[in-house]
Amino acid sequence: MVKAGLEFIPGDAGKAASRGDLVIVIDVLRTTTSIITAISNGANSVIPTETVKEAYQLRREHPDYILVGERNGRKPRGFDFGNSPQKFTLEQIHGKDLIITTTNGTKALTNSKQAKWVLIGAFLNAGAIAKKVVEISNKEQIGISFVLAGEEDRFSLEDFVCAGAIIERFPKNYAHFSDETLAAMCAFKQIRSNLCDNIAKGEHGKHLIELGFIRDIEFSCQIDVTTVIPLYTNGRIRTLKNPS
Repeated sequence: MVKAGLEFIPGDAGKAASRGDLVIVIDVLRTTTSIITAISNGANSVIPTETVKEAYQLRREHPDYILVGERNGRKPRGFDFGNSPQKFTLEQIHGKDLIITTTNGTKALTNSKQAKWVLIGAFLNAGAIAKKVVEISNKEQIGISFVLAGEEDRFSLEDFVCAGAIIERFPKNYAHFSDETLAAMCAFKQIRSNLCDNIAKGEHGKHLIELGFIRDIEFSCQIDVTTVIPLYTNGRIRTLKNPS
């Protein structure tokens, strides 16, 4: 039986990679939601960078790439878009390559890059990613680790609950679940009937509301609206089509 665990902050992503686990990176508000939306709407690839400086440098090397992201919720100077998933429409990004850097989410991604499998999860694709994780972990007999972006290296409600939403969709008795993963599933079950309102009460939710992004929270709390599963490999995120 495979093991399923959870890392609460980006700095612990390397632990999951060193174990050889399949990694699911989650940053519900808003990085992974934005990436899933971009890929769903036909983006060719998304390149995450940890720093704004790296993002600017990549843009200089690839002036046709779209530069997106945020620091503390706000769009940095010179960026084409912030980190609002609603901006990544078919008309804006179909066929394009994106460079993204965010306060927490892209750090969780880049810290996970040594893992063979790094999938991008959110509420939007919870069911689809659960199914694919079971398929891959069964085939390769590897463990599963959820890596949460958190909030400035601290626990975040929305990422924890989203991990629970994915875990809740695993087959019964599929894996040996850690206490953390079981707690995440229990948390999701407790608030699923009023998900958006509860997520909005979290620290990051309240911060986004103060910045005027309540619609982003509502968008991010949609469950199972896409079957797209982005895969991060060789420095780029693209659609996972077949794990073989």
